[in-house]
Amino acid sequence: MSILSAPHFHDEEAAYAFVEARVWPEGPVCPHCGGFERISKMGGKSTRIGAYKCYQCRKPFTVKVGTVFESSHVPLHVWLQAMYLLCSSKKGISSNQLHRTLGVTLKTAWFMSHRIREAMREGDLSPFGADGGVVEVDETFIGRKKGAPKKRAYHHKMKVLTLVERNTGRATSMVVDDLKPATITPILRQNLAKEASVMTDEAGHYYHLSKDFAEHRFVRHGQGEYVSLEDRTVHTNTIEGYFSVFKRGMKGVYQHCGEKHLHRYLAEFDFRYNHRAALGLGDQERSDKVLVGIVGKRLMYRDSLAA
Repeated sequence: MSILSAPHFHDEEAAYAFVEARVWPEGPVCPHCGGFERISKMGGKSTRIGAYKCYQCRKPFTVKVGTVFESSHVPLHVWLQAMYLLCSSKKGISSNQLHRTLGVTLKTAWFMSHRIREAMREGDLSPFGADGGVVEVDETFIGRKKGAPKKRAYHHKMKVLTLVERNTGRATSMVVDDLKPATITPILRQNLAKEASVMTDEAGHYYHLSKDFAEHRFVRHGQGEYVSLEDRTVHTNTIEGYFSVFKRGMKGVYQHCGEKHLHRYLAEFDFRYNHRAALGLGDQERSDKVLVGIVGKRLMYRDSLAA
């Protein structure tokens, strides 16, 4: 039986119960005052599904308040379907496809996608390579900067810097303005532990990393070297695998992305990579992880346009 036949994907009460169990594992918590002792479920035929009242601040609320679902008119069970589809599609799912599948407008599907990407944005600030492990660092280019001429030169494209930790399979990506050492080095100092062993290609902006980290090894892609003949552990093939999925998703599924939205798409691809099947997480577990991240990340439509 398909997971999409589960009750919480089709019934609104079941959907509220499903989300409450994950957002409030120890019982309801008032999003207005933080109270949890004097809370009761509101009853009656005219009462909203999943409505509670806090008798400390005397305000009503549901599990949607203070989350990416707040003030949305889309039924919660449809939100859960959208989350599952975005989490289970390795290269993403377009707003047009969500619009057709879920029966919502294209504008709604686009906004839902961006809200879900906000929930996927993780706040793990622990440095990469803290145990002396290997961290691969590389950059890639995507699309074209706003206002840039239609040329094939890389400096007219949007630039993405990615770090992948080999032993944990963890990745993080960020949009960078340029690839100068003065830009790249401070980012790496902030995200890598000093004891990390860093693997890169021969690009000039990585030349002096041995001064900041325990080890810096590199391969010469310009000379056709992709794995060091002296030491087979020296390569950037792991991060190239990440870029492979990222490029296929951005070019084949999304096709176009404005620079102001690129950081959210990176959060989406990072999230799926960090919770992939190779690390023991299936589609349902991945969807549950997103629900953990919905709190405190309300995104309003006007903000998504201006971000």
